[in-house]
Amino acid sequence: MRVVISGYGRMGHMIEAALNERGVGFAGASEDITSFDKALARECVCVDFTTPEAFRTNYRFLADNFKAVVVGTTGWDDIKDEVIRYFESKGTPMIYSSNFSVGVNVLLAAVGLISESLGKAGGYSPYITEKHHIHKLDAPSGTAKSLAKVVSEKMGKAPDVASVRVGELAGIHTVGFEGLNDRITVTHEAFSRKGFAEGAVTAALMTEGLSGVREFRDLFFGGLSK
Repeated sequence: MRVVISGYGRMGHMIEAALNERGVGFAGASEDITSFDKALARECVCVDFTTPEAFRTNYRFLADNFKAVVVGTTGWDDIKDEVIRYFESKGTPMIYSSNFSVGVNVLLAAVGLISESLGKAGGYSPYITEKHHIHKLDAPSGTAKSLAKVVSEKMGKAPDVASVRVGELAGIHTVGFEGLNDRITVTHEAFSRKGFAEGAVTAALMTEGLSGVREFRDLFFGGLSK
């Protein structure tokens, strides 16, 4: 397998390092993926960590030209159905996630279980706080939106979500459930972006033999986090 990186910022460089550590072929990186050689693209998996605007512009090119695509870019939920339909119409496998950290995917599973239990018990109000570095463009984060979706579906209540952008934080997500007599909180803190990069490489390897469009957490946990 050979991997191409779309978006060669901080995450792009970390993904390249993770590829080298795991002995996965690196075929190059590009800030403008539409200029990438189409013949080479057909032999490669593209890992996309760009901006919401860039992904909106480029997703058709990705689906048209690459062997498979891994999408870590967030901020395109409003066109999600359109993107999925296009990839499926082209027969191009895609794995997407708001966060490729294994720990965050465990958090999603745990929050689903807690939300379902407290929804049955009643008397609790959910909330989410997320903190990221000042360079992050979307707020709330894609991970916060995923957590909010899980809480809403499992608990039947939409959580209040607060976002903070400060310093160089890799990412801290806290989900809280406030009751009259107690409070439950679950927190995930990323120490660096390395976990995201390693998860993205894992996803790229998972595209071998994959068909259709899948969310990373459902592949990793066999659907337990739904």
